[in-house]
Amino acid sequence: MNDSEGRARFSYRVAVKGNLIAQHYLIGEAPELEKQPHSHRYVVEVQLEGFALNDQGYLIDIDDVERHLNDLLGAYRDKTLNDLPEFRDVNPSIEHLARVLCTALSGRLTTPNIEALAIRVWESAHVWALCRQDLSCGSV
Repeated sequence: MNDSEGRARFSYRVAVKGNLIAQHYLIGEAPELEKQPHSHRYVVEVQLEGFALNDQGYLIDIDDVERHLNDLLGAYRDKTLNDLPEFRDVNPSIEHLARVLCTALSGRLTTPNIEALAIRVWESAHVWALCRQDLSCGSV
């Protein structure tokens, strides 16, 4: 990608992972076993994107991101997602979990050079969903 004067413009992305164990059950059309309460060990990856590094050469302080992520995941750890207000009237799917976490984390970060935030949630080693929020309008 080039800027308006034809110079190379670099994009940066950093990621931080965390995990939590939580329970859920699906509502509506779902296999019968999925309608019963069960647990998952979710792996949650935060991806932050931007074009500008700070004076220290960082896109964002990853220790700060890790702290915010761990605090956020603590609110869901060992809970039944269906019982939480964020999941009232929606299936506590990994897509919805990714959106809920993305929205909550974007409200906690204050770095101005972040253009996008994505949350990838793994429900198993082979299944994940990603929610990406464009922040170039100035949310973070």
